[in-house]
Amino acid sequence: MQEIKIKKYGGPEVLEIKDIKLDDPKDGEVLIKQSAIGLNYIDTYHRSGLYPLPLPSGIGLEASGVIEKVGKNVGNFKEGDKVAYAAAPIGSYASHRIYPVKSLVKVPDGIDLEIVATLMTKGLTTFYLLHKTYPVKSGETILFHAAAGGVGQIFCQWAKSLGCNVIGTVGSDEKIEIARNFGCSQVINYSKQDFQKKVMEITDEEGLPVVYDGVGKITMEKSLGCLKMRGTFVSFGNASGKLDPLDVGKLIAPKGLFLTRPSIAHYTATRKELDEASNKLFDMVKTEKVKINIFKKYTLKDVVIAHQDLEGRKIIGPAIIIPN
Repeated sequence: MQEIKIKKYGGPEVLEIKDIKLDDPKDGEVLIKQSAIGLNYIDTYHRSGLYPLPLPSGIGLEASGVIEKVGKNVGNFKEGDKVAYAAAPIGSYASHRIYPVKSLVKVPDGIDLEIVATLMTKGLTTFYLLHKTYPVKSGETILFHAAAGGVGQIFCQWAKSLGCNVIGTVGSDEKIEIARNFGCSQVINYSKQDFQKKVMEITDEEGLPVVYDGVGKITMEKSLGCLKMRGTFVSFGNASGKLDPLDVGKLIAPKGLFLTRPSIAHYTATRKELDEASNKLFDMVKTEKVKINIFKKYTLKDVVIAHQDLEGRKIIGPAIIIPN
């Protein structure tokens, strides 16, 4: 059994592979032999210290696998079940792990575990963004930043299936076609164009009901400028850096805007919420309204390279770590 640990914050080089020995699962826990591990941008926040962890620490929040042992009081989970998760405790970068069943979901037959490992974080994020944080309506025009990325590829397909007109932004010309292929009706390269100006042109100066922004620092102010009266700014990531302090009087008050900073934890806090979200996600995959193409696979030994590629924007689509 192996896992990735960090003893200090820093660049990808602080990620170390360690041999481990696990005890038997305790009350409410199971031992999972992991099939695939999700690679997500939030992992770099934990590694760098942007989102601090008690050190030393494991890393990673998402994986899929098969239950090998069960503790007591695990409900209807049993040995041999295919399962997945996208929640604390941190430590998914591992070949095996002990995990609490309260945050675990069963994977239906017919859905590949490697695909599931790319889906849980990004797919559950998409679910709460589109159905809970701001429930979109068919016919609405919405803006999603980083539309060619891992979350973007799922989000744009899902939003299109709900009847939305999706404006996507990307950071380079080569990503424009990717975003179009995954459901965007208009794509803006924000490194070349003023996306706020372009959005206002597209909407005849009316603005948008909602902007979904996982990029952060470099897009926040212009994102707020894209909104119409009483529009909603959904800030759910910091890919370009930590958000600057916000001038509420200047940026929020003139149009009475709403601003929210949601996470998966806010929308999967109960078993009922988690099951609702995961069941909807799996249904979107089964009906092929959301299709997944794995961009790249790494091993645990490649984890430093994986993080270098992640931060270097070389990963254009879902990527996973195969533990064996």
